[in-house]
Formats: sequence, C-alpha cells, structure tokens
Amino acid sequence: MKLFKILIIFIFPILTLACSRKAELTNGEIKIEWKETSDGWIISSVKNKNQDVWKSWGNPDGEITILFSETKPTDTALTVVQQNGDTASFPEDFKYVIDKYKRAISEVPMNRAGKPYSFYPELETLSDNSAVFSKELEIGKVLITYMFDENYSHDICVKTSFVAYKDGYFSLASVSLGNIDRDMLEWGVVPGFFQGNKINEDFDLSYVYAQGLPEFPVLCRESTITSPMSAITNKTGNTLAVIVNPEHVSERYVEDKEIHNKIWKIALSHMNKKSKLTPTAYHPILGEEGSQKTKGDTINFAYRFTLKQSDWFDVYKHAVYNIYDFNQSVALKESTKSLTDRILSMRKYLTDDKTSFWNTADYNNLKIGAQLYMSAVSEAENDAIKNSDIAAAWMLASITDDEKIKTARLPYLRNFKIAQQDENDGFFHGAAKGQYYLMKKKKFIEEWGNHYEPIGLTYYTLIDIANILLYEPNDSVLLEKLKDGAERLISWQREDGSWPLAFDKDTHEVIYKDLQDYRPTFYGMFVAYKMLKDKKYLDAAVKGADWYVKNAVANGSFTGVCGDVRFVNDFATAQSAQALLDLYEIVPEQTYLDAAIETAKIYTTSIYTYPTPSSEMKIFKGKQVQDWQLSQVGLGFEHGGTIGSAVNHGPILLSSHAGMFVRIYQLTKEAIFLDMARAAAIGRDAFVNKGNNVASYYWKRFDEGPGVFPHHAWWQVGWITDYLVAEAEIRSGNTISFPRGYVSPKVGPHQPVGFEKGTFNDEKVSLLLYPDLLEVDNPNIDYFFMKAENTESFYLVLLNQQQKVNNVKWSINPSVAKQKGLKVKKRTNIEEIEAWGIQIIKINI
Repeated sequence: MKLFKILIIFIFPILTLACSRKAELTNGEIKIEWKETSDGWIISSVKNKNQDVWKSWGNPDGEITILFSETKPTDTALTVVQQNGDTASFPEDFKYVIDKYKRAISEVPMNRAGKPYSFYPELETLSDNSAVFSKELEIGKVLITYMFDENYSHDICVKTSFVAYKDGYFSLASVSLGNIDRDMLEWGVVPGFFQGNKINEDFDLSYVYAQGLPEFPVLCRESTITSPMSAITNKTGNTLAVIVNPEHVSERYVEDKEIHNKIWKIALSHMNKKSKLTPTAYHPILGEEGSQKTKGDTINFAYRFTLKQSDWFDVYKHAVYNIYDFNQSVALKESTKSLTDRILSMRKYLTDDKTSFWNTADYNNLKIGAQLYMSAVSEAENDAIKNSDIAAAWMLASITDDEKIKTARLPYLRNFKIAQQDENDGFFHGAAKGQYYLMKKKKFIEEWGNHYEPIGLTYYTLIDIANILLYEPNDSVLLEKLKDGAERLISWQREDGSWPLAFDKDTHEVIYKDLQDYRPTFYGMFVAYKMLKDKKYLDAAVKGADWYVKNAVANGSFTGVCGDVRFVNDFATAQSAQALLDLYEIVPEQTYLDAAIETAKIYTTSIYTYPTPSSEMKIFKGKQVQDWQLSQVGLGFEHGGTIGSAVNHGPILLSSHAGMFVRIYQLTKEAIFLDMARAAAIGRDAFVNKGNNVASYYWKRFDEGPGVFPHHAWWQVGWITDYLVAEAEIRSGNTISFPRGYVSPKVGPHQPVGFEKGTFNDEKVSLLLYPDLLEVDNPNIDYFFMKAENTESFYLVLLNQQQKVNNVKWSINPSVAKQKGLKVKKRTNIEEIEAWGIQIIKINI
C-alpha cells in the first residue's frame, strides 16, 4: 500500500515550463497554471477534479500583497462610510462593548493600515512537486514556494519567506489564488466571526452581528477566530479555503498567566486587500507581536489552500481534524471529579443560603426567591436577584429526592414566576416584566433597557412555566399563567410569521428596528401547543418556524439574547437547532430537520478548535498542570466576533449545547458533534472551584467559581444532566430513553428529564441520582440509577468518559438505599468498561 502511495505521488505531480513561458503544477486532483506577463507570473487557471472533470474555481489571480508601515499603527476608530452613504456606528450607551467596537473599526482590523505592496512574482525554480517564485521590492525580498501535501490530495501548501530591506512593521498576506464575483457566492465563513450567502451592505449587521459577509476586507482578530481558516463556496459547489499552519497561531496560556487577547499573530478575511472575494490570511499583524523588523530580519509564513468539490462544512472539518488534530482534545481527557459528582456537589452549594446568595423578598403578598446577581443591571443598587434554570431545580429535586430543594427553593421559585408575569390589562398582559427583581425598588426589570421582548415571553413565561408544569401538572394557577402568555405571544406575531425584537415599555413602540428577531421565539408557540393542545398555537409555531428557516437559517443570520451587548449572536443559535428538532417531532417536515442540522453545523463554528492541546507542562497558580487541562479547545463562546465577551474573556464553560450535539450526532453520524460535546464536557476540573464545586463562567476566570453569577450553578446542573442522559441513550443503542422537557431559557438547548418515566428495554423506569448511594473509585466514570416501575429491581448505569478501557470499583451504600426505600445489601463490584462505553447493572431490591 505504501508503494502504491509513493508511485501516485511520483507520477502525478507534473510541472512543465513550455516555450510560451507557461507553467503547470498538478497532483491529479488540483491543477494550477501560471503564465508570464509584463507584470510578472500570474495564475492563469486554478482547477480541481470532480468525477474526472476539471472545474475552475473563480477568476485566477496569483497576486501577492505585503503591508508595510514605518510607524506603529494606532487603534483610533476610523469613520466607516457604507455603500449606502451611511456612517457605521454603535450606540455609546452599551458600555461593555463600545470600546471593543471602536477598536474593531481602527486602521488595522479595517485593513487600512500601512502601505500595500501588491505584485506578481518571477518564476525562480521548478521541480517535480513544487514551484518557487520570488520578487525583489524596495522594502524587501520575497520567496514563495508552492508544494502539494502528500497526505491530503486537495491541499496545496504555500510557504512565504520575506527578508526586510527596511526598518518598520510588516504583514504578509496569503496569495490571492483566485477570486469569485459576488453573484457567484454560495457561502462564506470565517469561523467565530461571520458567515452567510451574501455581502451585507449594512456593515454593522455583518461585522458585529455576523449576518452575512462585510463589504470591506476586514481582518478578523485572533481572540475570537475559533478555527484558523477562511472558506468560500461558489455556486458550483466548489470550496476554496485558506488554513493557517499551527506554528503561527497564538498560545492562550503561558508562564502562569492567560494571554488570550494580549497577543495577535494571525488574521483571516473573506477578501483580499482589493476587496475581491477570496479566502485570505495574514501573519504577522501590523503593530502586533513579530511585525516589527529591522533591516535583514526574516519573516516566515506557512499556510495551505484546500480546494474541493464539497461544501464549507466538509472543508472546515478537514481543518479541525487533519490540520489542528481535534481528536487530541478528546483523547487526552482525564477527570479528577466526575460530572455526576459535580452535580451532587452543586446540590449542596445551591441549598446553602449563604454560599449560593439565596434571597427571599415580599412582593404583592407573595414571598419570592432568587439568587443575588452581582453584575450590572439597569437601575440596580447591588440588589438585583435572578433565577436561571427553573427546570433544573425541579429536575434536581425529583431525581435526588432532596427535601431542602422541595421545601426551601421550589415554592419561592414558583412564586417568582407568578410575580414576574404582567397582570395588568392591556398590551403587555401575560408577558414577563423582566429577568431581574430589584429588592429595593420592588420592581422587575430587564438587564439592559426599558423594554419587553417577545423572546423574553417565550423564555420566562412559556418555557419556564411549562417546565414546572411537567413536574407539577395540577398547578392550576401556573396553567392559567401559561395561557395568558400564549395569548400574548400569538397576538404579537406578525403576518409573515415573525415577531418584533422588542417593544418600549412606555410607548409600546417597536424598538431596535435595525435588528430582526432571528431567535427561536416561535418555540414559545410550540410549547403552548404541547401544553394546551390548541391547534392555533401549532399553526403559529409553524408559521414562525417557516419564517425563521427562510430568513435566519438559510442566510446564516442569527440574533442573540444578551441585552447588555445589544443582542449580538450567541448561544441562542444552538437553542434554535433544538427548537427545530422538537418541532420536527410533531410536524415531521424534512425542512425542519434539515434546518436543525444546518443550524447545528453553523454553531460548531462557535466552538474553539485551536491551538491543539498537548501534555506539555504549564504552571497554573504555582502548580504544574498539563496544557490540555487549561485548553480552550472544545469550549464555545457566549458571543464572539468583534465585540462579544470572548474578545477579552475567551469561551465559556457553560456548555448547554453538549446534549443537543449528541442528539445531532445520532441523526447525522457526523463525529464532530459527538467529539465537540465530549471535548466541552469532560476533564474541565481546572475551571471548577474547589470550595463550591461550581465551574467559572468565563475561561479567563479558571477556577474562581461562579463569582458574580451564583445562579449559574443551576444551568450547570441542567446541561450536565442533559448531556449524561444523551450519552447513555446513544451508547445503549436507545434501549435507554427518557422524555425531555423544553429548552432552558437564554443559554442554550439543554432540556430537563425526570418529570416522567423513561424506558429501558421497554420497561418503565424512573431516573434517580440519590446522593451517597454509590461510591466509585474512578472519576472518569459517570453514573446514575434507574428504578423499574413493576419489578423489584433497579439499574446502575456506568459511563466510561475516556478514550481507553477503564476499570472501576463501585459500592452500594445500604443505609442510604434503605432511607430511599431500596432494600439492598451492601454490594461491591469491579467492572471493566470499554472506551466511551456503557455498563448497565441490574440490582435486585
């Protein structure tokens, strides 16, 4: 087999130089042709083979650009005038993001810094498998080498070497291999920044909200690039991508400190300097590390082009797996505390009034309860309280049989939901008055602004109340509240199926008119139908979903749900995928399934896939840890792009998408979904606070714990449980199956379980997770119990969370079992479980 491979490589790379001064480089899959002109050697043809037919990719080019500046560029905001003549701007009152926005429109990211030297090179040397070109400029000499990758036939590797003739700042751009006309664009993506099927002439919508591609050749900042590539697919289904070599990307953590946004080594764009549509990479970045050189210094830049008859997702996976070895991020995983133990430990934290910052308040003759929220909220005086994952509270009470949760939390959480709903007759009747309650002012309020959002009604009235009703079906008060909310949401739906993004509380006028509600607001109507069985709600859900699929999913345009960053795209995108999956279950139209999968694919670009983790030792708070323990790889951001929290703080540990990705894997068998779920969930102990067992929210905070967000622990309980049950279902071949509730408001698609019996081999079973019932000696093993409905037995489910065979010793505590009505003897066993395997053990009562 090796001999055959060598022969193929030997036979196919052919480089010829004819009398007419033309050159050709081919490996049988890709063919690049050059011809000599008075300006230098230009690329005259770029083709790839598809079913024995050579297809051209766009307009061949071959131009090379180097940026040079004698002085360091500034980060002063520029005036950006759009094609329609309007000046791009962002509201100054969004204090958390305005500085990032201003920096994002300064001369370097806007690609207006320095003097561009654009040229076609001279042919230098020829060989069987490579072509070398050079050019001497006043600022230095450039050497460019093209060479095919022996392992990946759709890749051609390019190395640029530059020797400076002057002192100053330099940046090398990748070769403009070819470009396409705008009407030939099928899809473009720079992961973490933007994607879409068109150039959006509204600059802020593209550059800030990731709705389409910007009309300018912007340079995407490395701190929120999630995969170091840029790809463009043309209307013939041919994709060209540029992928930066791993040696050029920035580290995120060195010398006992994070450097996430302190170093910027690479940039990516969908355009070249001349605004032609072509995937483009830059290294170094003008004014940043490695760009300042003195006469005689050298800069090296290596990258590859992938040219393939396939969609962007296929080429993206190639970059993620083959170039950045995403498998490594899963293979290295090892836990010091299992996910199951984290859930049980957070139970203790959440039932401790002091550590969880639990508060109760009197509101309209109701005692309401929530946790202190210590970050900024409109009008707050350090008195804002908030709840997060309402469903997780009822779920945890149910599966652990915890009396403290049942008596000291659930009644006050229920009252909070009742108090939160607007009872006044009129335009807002049935809507949620706000996510937060201000104890001093005795009022509910939104995080940012004086408004009501339809998505807020979907979240904090319909979903939250419906999830409670799954566990408390006889609560007539909540059922009435649910009906009020359903009627209000359907009354706000527009004729085309959409909803406005928000209404002003005082004037009732639609606000944020520049934004569309590209969020899963339609899901509220789905929930209303499921709970109330009135077909008008299903009709409204279908109408809303049809609009959403056509206008959001098809164009890759999404809006977020975080008001303090003015709704830039965020984890609501992942939530949309689950919302569409849920709708598909009762309206089995292929359109919804396809849209759910496509949305999930787009959401993978919100997950960091580099730099490749390793076992290299790092120092963390004075102790030695391995690189992979601190890695960002596998984590998704809250919001990325130009102004999101990930710019400074990196991704988040709250991985609500994990269970949904497992479900998408079941449908598609695309390994990237399962791998990303596991990379997010497992081995994240470096981010878990040792005192309260709650993971930090932002990557940058490492093990500081919940900090100003104590309520986040409920979300962590929710998504981890959803993920574990999803893993058990697929590993058991769906012999284990539990009904799921509705997605969790705001942070993503995880869903509660335990409100209804599931099945194991067609036997009705209850999900249980009794504290201290089981002892296990291997933290890489997760577990839960299932109690049979009609037999004197229950089941222990063990999940091996490593890519290797594991042994585990487990022991049942009979005294705890007795307290829960399970009359079993003390039992100890040792199990061997295969890599990523499941063991289901029957225990007789």
